[in-house]
Amino acid sequence: MALVVTVWVSGIGITAGAHRLWSHKSYTASLPLRILLAFAFSIAGQRDAYTWALDHRIHHKFSETDADPHNAKRGFFFAHVGWLFLTPHPKVVAKRKVIDMSDLEADAVCMFQRKYYIPLFALCSIILPVAVPWYFWNEDLWMSFWINFNMRFTWTLNVAFFVNSVAHMYGNKPYDKNLMSTEAPIVSLLAMGEGWHNYHHVFPWDYKTGEFGNYSLNITTGFIDFCAWLGLATGRKSVSPDMVLRRAKKCGDGTRFLDDDHAHKDPVWGFGDKDIPREDIVELAKMQN
Repeated sequence: MALVVTVWVSGIGITAGAHRLWSHKSYTASLPLRILLAFAFSIAGQRDAYTWALDHRIHHKFSETDADPHNAKRGFFFAHVGWLFLTPHPKVVAKRKVIDMSDLEADAVCMFQRKYYIPLFALCSIILPVAVPWYFWNEDLWMSFWINFNMRFTWTLNVAFFVNSVAHMYGNKPYDKNLMSTEAPIVSLLAMGEGWHNYHHVFPWDYKTGEFGNYSLNITTGFIDFCAWLGLATGRKSVSPDMVLRRAKKCGDGTRFLDDDHAHKDPVWGFGDKDIPREDIVELAKMQN
């Protein structure tokens, strides 16, 4: 149980904190919520939020170019984990020096977490997750170390890296077929809503990072909405349905209009008519682009 809770809390620190808040400023978080997210992100152990957001902003601004820190054009392994072990491309180094980070530099919570990241990581990611099960319910200390730190840390890292690798290589492209980023439901399930990546790269300011509001495949959106209900989050940015549909029609691969559950939002003539073969509807939907 401690393992699951730690995974979920650290995941929220990544998705609602480092990503949707500090990287994209897609909503505004109160001081208590920012402190909570900084603590949660320290559990994840994916560097400090400032550094994470810096590379993520570069990734969006220069996606799939030499300036992209985890350029998916360099292959699955590089996008997944290789970029952390290899010397960054000179263009990545250059862009890290010019990206505007003044908003995070003005955030005392973010800068505190950056300044004290090493001790925070040691405390939040190693000591507490390992010591709490050992102390409170007599878990073997060595077993707790391997499960509540090593296994949990490995799982969380790889799930987060799936967004850089799997969600840039496998899946549909309903909103822009010219981008490498894709819609990857399995990644969204594992990464708490971060797999709707084709949408996210087209509309990076949307706090939902996806078009549809299914909390089961976007837990982070549910968390932010709950915080908004509590008054801890405000200013949630989102994209109008009309803008989404216009972009999908203009640039998408046609799959946006083939989902039976959402066909009512922009029905294709004849969709659902049993006298018309589905493959004909597929071609009709693609022609709308």
